Amino acid sequence: MAIRAVFFDLGGVIVRTEFQSPRQHLAERLNQEYEDLVRLVFESETSRMASLGKLSVEEHWAAVVEKLHLPVTESKAVYAEFFAGDFLDRELVAFIDSLRPAHKTGLITNAWGDMRSYLGREKVTGAFDVLIVSAEVGVLKPQPRIYELALAQAGVTAQEAIFVDDTAVNVEAAAKLGMTGILFKDREQTISEINRLI
Repeated sequence: MAIRAVFFDLGGVIVRTEFQSPRQHLAERLNQEYEDLVRLVFESETSRMASLGKLSVEEHWAAVVEKLHLPVTESKAVYAEFFAGDFLDRELVAFIDSLRPAHKTGLITNAWGDMRSYLGREKVTGAFDVLIVSAEVGVLKPQPRIYELALAQAGVTAQEAIFVDDTAVNVEAAAKLGMTGILFKDREQTISEINRLI
């Protein structure tokens, strides 16, 4: 069956931590291990709740700085320093945009409630026909429902869709529904695999 839609994860695919030093410096300044700091931000219960839309981004970061024994007034500064080494791959975004209008394009991301405004500020929303943000729909990858929402919005079947993610369990979940999964390693590999499939 012909491919009619290509969906992408955001974090670790389109937005990647290219420079670890700002985060490393932050961890050292706060007497934290790098991995512990990353877990606190991304894998804590408040992060999960924010990713389901049950807590605001501000509430999650207030909890983060509290656990770091900092005043809540430090939230914005810690947030900025934590993400200072992140890079939005505009070459990949340009490739995604080039797939249209022959193919539908979409984003399926486990993300907090500020994601849509971030994409708007970075002027990349126009590359996507479908935006599925977990905090807006109340469901997280790898739950089947989040992929089904994306497919329905794009008006395609699972067999007509590709899904790209940097996390194997998310790719496997999409494949179980019948989508063609690509495990992201780098931009060149991903573009090559997509071009081969379409």
